[in-house]
Amino acid sequence: MAVATALESKLLIDGKWIETSERLEVRSPQGGIAGTTYLAGESEVEEAIRSSIRGFHAMKSLPSYKRYEILRGIADRLKERKEDFARTMTVECGKPIKDSRGEVDRAIMTFTIASEEAKRLPGDSIPLDLNPVSEGRLGLIRRFPIGPVLGITPFNFPLNLVAHKVAPALAAGNSIIVKPAPRTPFSALLLGEIAMGSGAPPGAVNVIVCSNELARKMVADERIKALSFTGGTDVGWQLKPLAGKKKVLLELGGNAAAVIDEDADVEYAAERCVVGAYYFSGQSCISVQRIYVHRSRYDEFMSKFIDLAKQKKIGDPMDESTDIGPMIEEPVAQRIEQWVNEAVERGAKVLVGGVRRGGVYEPTLLAEVDPRLKISCEEAFGPVAVVEPFDDVQEAIDKVNDSRFGLQAGIFSNDLEHIFRAYREIEVGQVIVNDAPTYRIDHMPYGGIKDSGFGREGIRYAVEELTEMKLLAINPK
Repeated sequence: MAVATALESKLLIDGKWIETSERLEVRSPQGGIAGTTYLAGESEVEEAIRSSIRGFHAMKSLPSYKRYEILRGIADRLKERKEDFARTMTVECGKPIKDSRGEVDRAIMTFTIASEEAKRLPGDSIPLDLNPVSEGRLGLIRRFPIGPVLGITPFNFPLNLVAHKVAPALAAGNSIIVKPAPRTPFSALLLGEIAMGSGAPPGAVNVIVCSNELARKMVADERIKALSFTGGTDVGWQLKPLAGKKKVLLELGGNAAAVIDEDADVEYAAERCVVGAYYFSGQSCISVQRIYVHRSRYDEFMSKFIDLAKQKKIGDPMDESTDIGPMIEEPVAQRIEQWVNEAVERGAKVLVGGVRRGGVYEPTLLAEVDPRLKISCEEAFGPVAVVEPFDDVQEAIDKVNDSRFGLQAGIFSNDLEHIFRAYREIEVGQVIVNDAPTYRIDHMPYGGIKDSGFGREGIRYAVEELTEMKLLAINPK
């Protein structure tokens, strides 16, 4: 279905809207052109960095209440323009409109929380008189902003993942250059517009679309003091050595697992796993991809899960009742098809789905999958889950850990010993109890280990990542 109204935006640099010599046509997953913007060249990238330095000096001198007002103003304007943002997201990334509205709500929360964090940057005092020569001395500890931040964001949450870069950067007193995914630049550009309208100084928020080559140059530029990257695992690890001495936060891929224990509420577990597996066609780094069910509950779980998966409505993302829309582009759906077909050729059974219609891939569940196959051990990033029975919770934990990823995992259980064993032993950044590993609320610490990256988002934790601790040692005289 072709897009009815195309989007259009210039680039935001130093508080001004900039055209360049190179226009960028952005294609919609629904067909046709989503909109038009511009690609930054060498000169625009250089100006963005210079203005970000000026913006940093303006931001770090602002008192806490001013940073609060800017961030609260962004939250308020997001609320006023909720439908504009939701429709923009649906046009550029194909996310069902009801889910796009939910993402705007999350971004509003992200900026609201950040506004409060701007008023309470952590500090401490410590006694220094642990030695006679230090008698009477006192240490004061504060966190200080580090400088211009580069935020590189993916297509799948084109507003809220940008918010998770912008909000903590501003709360901490930094400036930020946002480089959104070229497939979905318009939500970020629209966010830049309301940031400027909320009193952010020129250069505090720059939003540019540029080539990967120029993005890598920004990563390596010593004037940028932190890189916050959300995206593909391979790209993230390639960028890390380019960053040199700057701080780096990597939120990368996953193949999230859910464990359904013997005493779990199986109906609820099936409902939540269906949501977690097929939300936005599985295009989330914490999408449910691997499901391990206690053998005594396996048939019961499967019956409920398959029934719910079959009820998912495929259709136009602008339709209020649509659950499943197109993937970001047809080649992605073709890759999912290839991975599923490879598994079937190796003996896997398709329990539901397994059909591609152009850029749409049906919600799919596979059983008897060799765990060494891509659809199980790599990040599918599509609407496919694999299911396997287990006999003992330690067996399930070992299967969860048999992965190069370590972002999130979920366990449905009422057995405290099993819950705390999972918490101790599962190798992920967050363990979710009695919900799918797709669960996230925006103030919680969020990030991975192993190939899933390092560093934590969640406003307070990201503020700590984007500041430096400094001690003042006082010798009163």
